[in-house]
Amino acid sequence: MSELTGQDLTCIRGERPVFARLNFAWTAGTACQLTGPNGAGKSSLLRVLAGLIQPAAGSLSWHGTPIDEDREAHRARVSYCGHQEALKSALTVREGLQFWADLGGLPNRVDAALEGFELTGLADTPARILSSGQKRRVALARLIVESRPIWLLDEPTVGLDKASQERLEHLIAAHRAEGGIVAAATHVPIALPDAKNLDMADFAPGRLRGQAA
Repeated sequence: MSELTGQDLTCIRGERPVFARLNFAWTAGTACQLTGPNGAGKSSLLRVLAGLIQPAAGSLSWHGTPIDEDREAHRARVSYCGHQEALKSALTVREGLQFWADLGGLPNRVDAALEGFELTGLADTPARILSSGQKRRVALARLIVESRPIWLLDEPTVGLDKASQERLEHLIAAHRAEGGIVAAATHVPIALPDAKNLDMADFAPGRLRGQAA
């Protein structure tokens, strides 16, 4: 069974402690919503989970094996959708998704990704002329072509209309049903039935309760 665990994780950014002694254990099908005020460390935690930054202390493990033993393998099991859409302006929507699919995803899932976020009509449109909402939909469509077990979503609903948010919610539900793990930081309510909640304020230095989520 898939399991992502964090033990006594501590993060320091620019010499400022952001969070400390954070513990969690997420198994297959888990969704966890990260909450807390701006600056509480939601984005920093997602970047730690993605293997993009090293925790100052503590450990992160997959199936009981520390990710430090093979960080490249860990990055290959993670889809990280941050504040930036990571789109090349000169590439069309289809070309951009094909790039990510060829890099380590499923090349034959590009059409499904286009359909999943109603991007088929924009497939030949260069990314540079897309609206902010359209760019966000393309970024989220990467989840379909990459097909990785861990999804890390940082404010994924920014720029989405109601219909697009519902598509995202259905996609997350399907991913969880297949045993995937999702961690999402969002200030906008998003349907995550039976989700865990990780309030980052609980792990602020000097205000620690040390709960496991």
